[in-house]
Amino acid sequence: MTTAALSGLLTGLSLIVAIGAQNAFVLRQGIRREHVLTVVLVCALADAALIVGGVAGLGTLVTAHPVVLTVTRYAGAAFLLLVGAQAAARARRPAHLDPATAAPAGHRGVLATALALTFLNPHVYLDTVVLLGSVANQHGPAGRWAFAAGAVSASALWFTGLGFGAHRLRPVFARPSAWRVLDAAIAVVMVTLAVSLLLA
Repeated sequence: MTTAALSGLLTGLSLIVAIGAQNAFVLRQGIRREHVLTVVLVCALADAALIVGGVAGLGTLVTAHPVVLTVTRYAGAAFLLLVGAQAAARARRPAHLDPATAAPAGHRGVLATALALTFLNPHVYLDTVVLLGSVANQHGPAGRWAFAAGAVSASALWFTGLGFGAHRLRPVFARPSAWRVLDAAIAVVMVTLAVSLLLA
């Protein structure tokens, strides 16, 4: 079972440690130190629920109803385009991290964005529910839950480290030019992901 848990940890990390809409958002909130705990909890708990659901057999249900993924794909693409446009607009008018000049984001808006970036991304379902669920079930009835625990741990470790470790970059992002680069990169990532969803 230890091997299964380690396999889950490594597989989970291999899927989650990549630049994407969710990670970009967590990074940005971490640098700004705005509602970081909320963002980390939403992302980690959502991943945990989806991983457990995949191991429990939700993956079969998802693949049996492709219309659900299709609807999610178009809704997710539209949302990513919106977030990308907002990031592009910020890149044109970068702001300091100085609390006196940077207006804080509202808690509800941050929560809604974190939830949308998590659940409106069909790749999340394919990675956590279908893929991780399938790999977990290769470890047998008992081992699959150890695998799931490892994958859930990977998600929790990654989002916690990314969200609460991002503040170390704060001095760098005290310069408007750094925010311009970050927001421009976020805009490119969001739009690229949106286009990939529409062309999938």
